[in-house]
This record gives sequence, C-alpha cells and structure tokens, in this order.
Amino acid sequence: MSSAPHFIPNPTPPDRPREGALLFLARGMDLLVQEHAEGVSIPTGAAFPELAAAAHYLGELDGVDCYAAGFAKDFAVPEGYKAVPARSLYKRVDDVRFAVAGRALAIVEWDLTHRFCGRCGQPTQLVAGERARRCPVDKTPFYPRIAPAIIVLITHGDTMLLARNAQFPEPMFSTLAGFAEPGESLEECVAREVKEEVGIDVKNIRYFGSQPWPFGRSLMVGFTAEYAGGDIVVDSKEIAEAHWFSPDHLPRIPPKLSIARQLIDAFVERVKGTAAP
Repeated sequence: MSSAPHFIPNPTPPDRPREGALLFLARGMDLLVQEHAEGVSIPTGAAFPELAAAAHYLGELDGVDCYAAGFAKDFAVPEGYKAVPARSLYKRVDDVRFAVAGRALAIVEWDLTHRFCGRCGQPTQLVAGERARRCPVDKTPFYPRIAPAIIVLITHGDTMLLARNAQFPEPMFSTLAGFAEPGESLEECVAREVKEEVGIDVKNIRYFGSQPWPFGRSLMVGFTAEYAGGDIVVDSKEIAEAHWFSPDHLPRIPPKLSIARQLIDAFVERVKGTAAP
C-alpha cells in the first residue's frame, strides 16, 4: 500500500540544485500547469529556467524540491501549458499538491507586494533562513500576510443556519464568516459577525478546525455555535437571505474542498449518520 504524499515546508533551499524540482508558477489566483492525456501536472524548474532562477524555495514533497515563482501577464505560455484558476485543480491533483499550490500563491503575492519598504520606500531584501523581506535602512521586516477569519455553523436542534452571500455569483448557501478585528478574540469575532450579519445571538461557541485559504490570503478558523435567541434579520449588504435548514432539505451548498462544507457535513452526519451528498 502506497503512503500519501508528504510535504515538509522549509524556507532554506538546498546547497545545490537537485534534479526534478517542481516549479509552482503563480499569477494572481492562477497557476501554470502542464496539460496531457492523463490530466494536469505541475511543471519542473528545468522547463522554465529563467523563472526558476528567481524562485522561492517552498520545501520538499516526498523528497522532491518545490519552488514558487511568478509569471507576468505578457509571459508567452509554451504549447502544452495553460494558466488555470488554482481552485480548479481541486481533485485534479492530489490534496498535498493542492495545498502546496495554495502556499505558492500566497508566497508569490507576498514577494510581489513587499519589494519596497512601506515606511521609507527603500527596496527590501530577502532574509536568509526566514520567509521574510527586510528593509536595509530601518530594518522593518515584512512577512507573508495571513488574515485570521472565523467561519461558523450555527445549529438549532436538528436544523442549521445557512446564508446566501449577496456577492455569490450563483445561488449557493453557506455558513457565516468574517475577519477578526484588532483587539478581539476569535470567539468574540464569532458572536459579533453573527449578530451583524443575521441579527441573532449564539452560545456554546466551540472550535472545530482550521484551513489555510490562500484564495483570500486568510486562515479560516472554524467554529460551531448554538442558537441563543433573536430573530433572523439579515444585514442586506453582505447577506441576501438566511434560513434554518434540516439535513433532509438542503439548498445548494459549498464544494467539499472548503471548511464550510466540512462544518455542514459534520452536522449532517451527526444528525443522520451520513454526510451530505
């Protein structure tokens, strides 16, 4: 039985280049992949030596070095390669490669947006042994941005509250979510976001799990909570509508790659014994 792929993150590249290194090429939320009859794969650094020369080392994937680099809008994509939305690679590559792809998106974006110091405007320099850039004048360090956000499933007996975001391009219902503000705990953020978005109070806020979410440069911290009182009154800005749903009458819900779906599936399985289809 073959073991699942294993990734070891590391900001420090090996002393000398090793053959077969993978190069995750990112532009915004897109990734450059190689297309072939069997599907898609991540290209090697040997295929793009000019981009690999300035790439950031990510770590090892089953002993294979992984790097990340950006490519410009006017980059001439060779035949057999294609820029695709990174989210579209879910289940087209294994889960570990999908996670490394997300890491690559975030690191390329960080490198692009922190080339100059925000205080004095001087060009920043990479810091050896760290994932950081530093200003050589005032020594200000710049690390990859991670914005903590909560995501919560609220339950009321055998029903759950799901909402339709006003910005969703399609009629899909999901759990509530929002970014933490300075000075508040994650539990306080849960209570505030729920009150602001749907007008109800919650209790028994419990940690569920977390998921790095590079498609918004955030870390999604999942919680469950129970209804404590109040009537649903949506804010009409972020939330278009919200309702209580039973596991037997679910609307369209998020795909399985998201922690929102994990929250929903866990509740459905607890109530019915099986996850949502």
